[in-house]
Amino acid sequence: MENIKKLFYNMVYLITGCVITAFSVNYILKPNGLVTSGITGLAIILEKYININYSYIYYLFTFIILIIAYLLMGRKEIVKIIFLSIMYPTVLLVMQNIEFKFVENDLLLASIYFSIFYGIGVGMILRKGFSFGGTDTIARILNKKLFPAINVSYIMLMLDGIIIIISAFAFGRNIALYSVISQMIVTKVCDYVMFGFGTTLYKLEIISSQYEDISKFIMHKLGRGVTLFTVKGGYTNVEKVQMETVCSPSQSIMIQKCIKEIDQAAFVKIIPIVSVWGRGNRFIDINIEGP
Repeated sequence: MENIKKLFYNMVYLITGCVITAFSVNYILKPNGLVTSGITGLAIILEKYININYSYIYYLFTFIILIIAYLLMGRKEIVKIIFLSIMYPTVLLVMQNIEFKFVENDLLLASIYFSIFYGIGVGMILRKGFSFGGTDTIARILNKKLFPAINVSYIMLMLDGIIIIISAFAFGRNIALYSVISQMIVTKVCDYVMFGFGTTLYKLEIISSQYEDISKFIMHKLGRGVTLFTVKGGYTNVEKVQMETVCSPSQSIMIQKCIKEIDQAAFVKIIPIVSVWGRGNRFIDINIEGP
C-alpha cells in the first residue's frame, strides 16, 4: 500500500510539473511570439516553416531521441525519459484546446513570466531525477560517442545556443535576445526549485571502493577537481579512500546518478557552501574578493 501511495504521489507530482511547463509554453510563450531553447524551441521554429503543430514535431523528436538513446546508451537510459516523452507532449496538446492568454502585448513581461513558470515546471521534473529527453539526452549521447573530452554541460550549452541562433534567423534578433534572457532566468529558477535559495555550491565527500571510476567521471565528464584522502573506519579499522569535490547543484545530481550506477553501497556526505575562493565555475577569484 505504501508503494502504491508513493507511486501515485510521484505521478501527480510529475503531471503537475508537466502542466506548469505546458502552461508557460501554450499560454505565455506562443501567444507572444517568443521562442525558447531546447527541443521545444526547435519544434516552434520548424512549425513556422512546415506548418505542423509544434506538439507533433516535439513528439517526433522525442521518439527519435528515445530510439537513439536505446541503441547507443541502453535500456536503462530509456526508463528515465520514456514517461515524460509521452506525458509532456500529450499535456501540451490537451491544453492547446483551452483558449487562454496569461500575458499580452508586453514581450519583456511575457519573457519573465514564462521563465518563472517554465523554470518551476522543469525544476520539479529534474528534482525527481526524470528527464524530458531533450538536449540533455542528446548532449550525453554526443559526449559518450563523439566528444568524450568535452563536458556534458558544455555540449548542452552549445546545442541550446545553436537553437537560439537559429531562432534569430526565424523570428528576428530581438526574439532571440529575449530567449537568452529567458534561459538565464530559467536556469536560476530551476536551481531554486531543486535545491532551495540557500546555496549555489556543494562539497561532496564520497567514500567508495570504486573511487577511480567515480573520480574519472567527476574530472572528465563534469570538469571538476577531485581530492583523495586515505581514511580509516573507527569500527572496522579498515583504510578506505575518500573523495572530495566542490560542484554546482545540478552537477551534484549528475554525480548522484553516476554513483547509483557504479556503487550503490557508497557513502556520500553533502555539505552546502556559501562561497569558494579559487579558479573554477562559480568560484570567486581571491584577487577580486575582499579588500
